[in-house]
Amino acid sequence: MSYVALYRKFRPRTFDQVKGQDHIVRTLKNQIKNQRIGHAYLFTGTRGTGKTSVAKILAKTVNCLNPQDGEPCDQCENCLAANQGNFMDIVEIDAASNTGVEDIRRVIEEIQYTPARGKYKVYIIDEVHMLSVNAFNAFLKTLEEPPEYVVFILATTEPHKLPQTILSRCQRYDFKRIDLDTIAGNLNDLLKAEGIEAEEKAVRYIARAGDGSMRDALSLMDRCVAFSLGEKITYENVLSILGTVDMEDFSALYRAISSFNIVDALKVIERTVDSGRDLTPFISDFIMYLRNLLILSVGGKSATELLGLSEENIRLLNEDVKTADSEVLMRYIRILSELLNQIRFSASKQILTEVALIKLARPQMETGMDALLDRIRFLEENGVQQKAAAPAAKPEAKAYRNPDIIDIAQDDYEYEEPVSFDVPGFYDAPIEGPNETEPKEEIEEEEAPLPGQQSFNPNQNGGNALSVLGRWPEILEACDDRRIKTFLSKAQTGCEGDSFVIYVSGDIAYKQLKDPAVMENLKKLIADVSGIQVSLDVRHESAKPEIPDQQDLSSLFKNINMNIEMEEM
Repeated sequence: MSYVALYRKFRPRTFDQVKGQDHIVRTLKNQIKNQRIGHAYLFTGTRGTGKTSVAKILAKTVNCLNPQDGEPCDQCENCLAANQGNFMDIVEIDAASNTGVEDIRRVIEEIQYTPARGKYKVYIIDEVHMLSVNAFNAFLKTLEEPPEYVVFILATTEPHKLPQTILSRCQRYDFKRIDLDTIAGNLNDLLKAEGIEAEEKAVRYIARAGDGSMRDALSLMDRCVAFSLGEKITYENVLSILGTVDMEDFSALYRAISSFNIVDALKVIERTVDSGRDLTPFISDFIMYLRNLLILSVGGKSATELLGLSEENIRLLNEDVKTADSEVLMRYIRILSELLNQIRFSASKQILTEVALIKLARPQMETGMDALLDRIRFLEENGVQQKAAAPAAKPEAKAYRNPDIIDIAQDDYEYEEPVSFDVPGFYDAPIEGPNETEPKEEIEEEEAPLPGQQSFNPNQNGGNALSVLGRWPEILEACDDRRIKTFLSKAQTGCEGDSFVIYVSGDIAYKQLKDPAVMENLKKLIADVSGIQVSLDVRHESAKPEIPDQQDLSSLFKNINMNIEMEEM
């Protein structure tokens, strides 16, 4: 006899052999024992959870000559014929290939004949959601009132595609995903029956890879048995066969990303690609690893039983969770989930994966709240701690380094006179000269403009106009005219005396904002938000004064005998 796949060889033949669906088995057995058999059943659930198997057992049991406590005897001629698939009163129909109304009409004609050998004529219609609309309509009356000797069992993975008129005529049973322990226990039982040795760690990994499907787990086990034929199935062989990665690699990748070490993270990807493994399941498994970390970080040690992992893997997770932050982990999962959708049909999986890892390790590349929290963590670990360690030390100019730039040595940043508006303390530097003893006028700090918007302020003595400039983000947010708001978001703002100036890019935007009615509405909007009446002027960006570059500013300060003391963070 030719070889039979494990999921076919070990298909359950009685209700007691069905795993993980106790709620359904108990209900069906009670119906059979009390002769309360329905005329139409609907079995729904994900793949490999036992829908077709239970349907066959039900069909066999209702026709068994000697049923025992709701179970088929599995020895009478009807049971033996059903096991061999040649019992005439059990008809299996694949709705995926019999979708038309003519196929349903043929069924309607056949049910007029009484069963040939059994008590019931049972029709098992698999993938019933594939039937056409006309076929469903033709099936309605027969499904509602079939002959008393007919039982319909409909099976589908997508019940939402069935009309409500069909759903309301059936007893619905939802098959749930089978838990990890149940799948692993069933795999151990069949390996023992086959005389095959396997590591418990390998068996549980195959069970987890089945993702709640007993059939998928048995198919994976079939591959592993073929690979290790005559030998013990090991965890390393399972990883090699399934093209997956050891948990330690995921731990190393997470530690590299969380410590902002891009080079080590990319090395993990390079090793994975060189070993011939597909990056799609690698990313999917890494997301699951981050999910486990997230559960531990939120639920603590009490959540360990939810993970269903070995003690060794739990130990790795407990080490990594010490440095884990739930907000950061959710950001990682979000980015990698987006990556998973991108690389499924991409020819550049490695490049897209490397870009995503760089984005994970460089939170400054994003503007979201979760990325902002990660940036704060980066500053706390790499900026604040270093300053606290040596508060009195004042680094030289050539030691200045931007921590956001990578793969460049510190010595490459040497320059003689660093003049930059980004250097902290530039505007707070003491000014020496004739006016040194005069009190300094305190200027209210401006609020930062919206992202992508620039503010130009050639006159810092603007008074009311300067106050409006500081409130500009609020004013822009309060604008309810979408077209005007779009023009203003791309414009630049500034002060000139007591006038608030808007520099507009583009002729169309300039003409629109220059309209007297629009300017009047803008003045009213500014007054409502800031409480200030201000003179408003709209100009084309070509009329904007040029800002001197840093070198010109340095020369200007030297000409007026101003000494600038610059301090570096």
